[in-house]
Amino acid sequence: MSLLKDPVFWTLALFLVPLVVRVPIGVSLGFASFLIVWLWDMGYQMLSYNFFANIAKFPLLAIPFFILAGIIMEKVGIAERIVGLIKQIVGDITGGLAVATVIVAAFWGAVSGSGPATVAAIGLILIPSMAQAGYDKAFATATVSVASGLAIIIPPSISFIVYGDIMQQSVGAMFAAGVIPGLIVAGFLCFTVYLMSRRHGYKGQPRGNAAVVLKSLADAFWGLMTPVIILGGIYGGVFTPTEAAAVAAFYGLFVGLFIYRTLTFRILYDILRESVVSTAVVMLVVACAGLYSWLGATVGLIDKIAGVLLGVSSNPTVILLMINIILLFAGMLLDANSIMYIFLPILIPIIRIMNWDPIWFGVMMTVNLAIGQVTPPVAVNLFVGARISGLTMEDIAKPAIPLIIAAVLALAVLCVFPILTTYLPTLMKLM
Repeated sequence: MSLLKDPVFWTLALFLVPLVVRVPIGVSLGFASFLIVWLWDMGYQMLSYNFFANIAKFPLLAIPFFILAGIIMEKVGIAERIVGLIKQIVGDITGGLAVATVIVAAFWGAVSGSGPATVAAIGLILIPSMAQAGYDKAFATATVSVASGLAIIIPPSISFIVYGDIMQQSVGAMFAAGVIPGLIVAGFLCFTVYLMSRRHGYKGQPRGNAAVVLKSLADAFWGLMTPVIILGGIYGGVFTPTEAAAVAAFYGLFVGLFIYRTLTFRILYDILRESVVSTAVVMLVVACAGLYSWLGATVGLIDKIAGVLLGVSSNPTVILLMINIILLFAGMLLDANSIMYIFLPILIPIIRIMNWDPIWFGVMMTVNLAIGQVTPPVAVNLFVGARISGLTMEDIAKPAIPLIIAAVLALAVLCVFPILTTYLPTLMKLM
């Protein structure tokens, strides 16, 4: 009976039970928080203030702007032109289109900062192109879906913004720290898709002559400049990451309206509608997850879970392995931003006790959660890929397994060698 009177038990139960019956994550978090605060008389009057305070933060303004920028650049044709350039460069070499897909996903991650958005942006172009060139459609879809996980590792990244807000770390330092790890993960994926393509004899399409390649380069030039402007402006001290997001959105509008002239009122309406919906979903999760984190700290849930983890072993390697396993399983069920709000308050005391660098830990955690985006049963990237290709999740899951293994190996390398993460921000004197 004492368990049924324990707010810690009900804080977990009222969150997990709705989640199991497929209630949206934001609603589950908000429902559990409101009910516990009300039943245990913890001051329901503060709920509205707490809800507002969780999203009324300057760094979080970058989220809607980066979402807007990514959708603009997809709709005005920037993604299509970049894909066209890469296809011309790789030509018909073995596995060329598969390797190019990973490279394009990494590049597009420097624009959108969202895994599912990257799948949607490049999948509509690359999946049919790879199938037409003789690639197995399931393999093509798996490659696009897994490689698009790079979008939350390669800066700018919405997950880095969320992590920096929770942990009170420099978003600029997080962006710099994500560059080398993102390239390492991309390298592991490129090697894996090459081996798989070589085994099955997959090739690309013959490239055009020099004039065609140069024309593709000219068409893609304005798109290629996007990450240069965003990241160059941040690290050059011209603007903050939040201001960079606004600059990226206006840059996309400029290119669509005056350079490519593909922006119409109808497309602009679609852009704004998709941006509002995507931003509302993210911000609802952020607000409710922040409320749930406060509740977990208040009732003692965070201390109890942290105590259990530390009670298993005092060995940092064992603790780190346990954390990664927990995060991998969490990534199978929840989105990356929700996991950060739910788990980081629990992990903060462990990070401090183990004296781990918070920048390194944030990048490692984000790589882990990027893998979760392609790991069933939820696997949001695979889900979007399945909708685009017309295949089932089961069709895509099998060719995705070697790519997931490659990403896990890359994660292991980043865990063993923290210098790979901290080198660039240290060199740039951001930490």
